[in-house]
Amino acid sequence: MLLDIARLFLFPALMAFAAASDLFTMTISNRVSILLVAGFALLAAFSGMGFQEFAWHIAAGLTVLVVAFACFAFGWIGGGDAKVAAAAALWFGFSHLLGYLVFASVFGGVLTLLMLQFRRWPLPYVLVSQKWLLRLHDKESGIPYGIALAIGALMIYPETDWVKAVDLARFAIH
Repeated sequence: MLLDIARLFLFPALMAFAAASDLFTMTISNRVSILLVAGFALLAAFSGMGFQEFAWHIAAGLTVLVVAFACFAFGWIGGGDAKVAAAAALWFGFSHLLGYLVFASVFGGVLTLLMLQFRRWPLPYVLVSQKWLLRLHDKESGIPYGIALAIGALMIYPETDWVKAVDLARFAIH
């Protein structure tokens, strides 16, 4: 039962935290990525994931890490975004990676357009005291892409073996 609870809530909670952190601080702590990697490793071990499947998940995470850090080097995304994207890819493996990247890209594009529009409007006076909102409204600041990464991940996660392995009948109220 504890394993099922971890499968259902660990990854989504960490991704939601990454999104909220990026929204309010424009940073994603390394701890989030570390917890995602550690959580994957523990759940993979306790779920009985075979070595070959584990290796393919590692390869997916490393592939995204290399591409994401190239994007970081060009200034297209933040370092926290790169690490969280790679950690999420670790959970998805190659079987759900394309879907995740498509969702994250689409939501990232929508988020970027919304942020550009938001930054064109003057911030109402009653909101000027909110430092996080001022940072978000600043035309010189980046896009909190962790939000798009989290939404994309949460769209794909229910389709993964992590969720499909959960016996939801255990959670039914009789």
